[in-house]
Amino acid sequence: MSWALLSVFVPTFFFVSVTPGMCMTLAMTLGMSIGVKRALWMMLGELTGVGLVATLSAVGVAALLLNYPDVFTLFKYAGGLYLLYLGIQMWLSRGRMALREENSNQRVGRTQLISQGFITAIANPKGWAFFVALLPPFIDATKPLAAQLTSLIAIILTLEFGCLLIYASGGRTLRTLLMQSGNVRIMNRIAGTLMAGVGLWLALG
Repeated sequence: MSWALLSVFVPTFFFVSVTPGMCMTLAMTLGMSIGVKRALWMMLGELTGVGLVATLSAVGVAALLLNYPDVFTLFKYAGGLYLLYLGIQMWLSRGRMALREENSNQRVGRTQLISQGFITAIANPKGWAFFVALLPPFIDATKPLAAQLTSLIAIILTLEFGCLLIYASGGRTLRTLLMQSGNVRIMNRIAGTLMAGVGLWLALG
């Protein structure tokens, strides 16, 4: 990729990544509820999903899938309802993700976190449509596709990971401020509302 093309590609995808969306909201929520370190497992699943969507979009599979929106229905509703359930549990200060005064021993399974990130990334038709629209123009048909895809997706995932860390760190900071005031229930309700919002967004978007 030429420097001229790169100078357009990087700002474009950084702006897209840093814009608030389902994945960034989920990162901020988990940063609040379980901390940045544990949220890295969700990020692993999310980045895997983003990489898959970007790859399939670039080779044209996404264009076919977008003509059959029923393909997304199961993922959207199942994933959305699950996140909604978790949000309600957090709002009620229940479940493993809810904050407690003795929160230091709290643990959420890695598989659960990875699956949350992966489903959120791949079950959003808008994400597919976005990659279909923006990624192909940066691909040169006269050059080897594999090398270009590897470079482009590596850049996309790096930008996405940086933005996820920004949001998760912001959630962690908010958690620290509220925990210092002893507002654990308020923290749970904020995080629960955001989590439920992501679930509804995913299911109804």
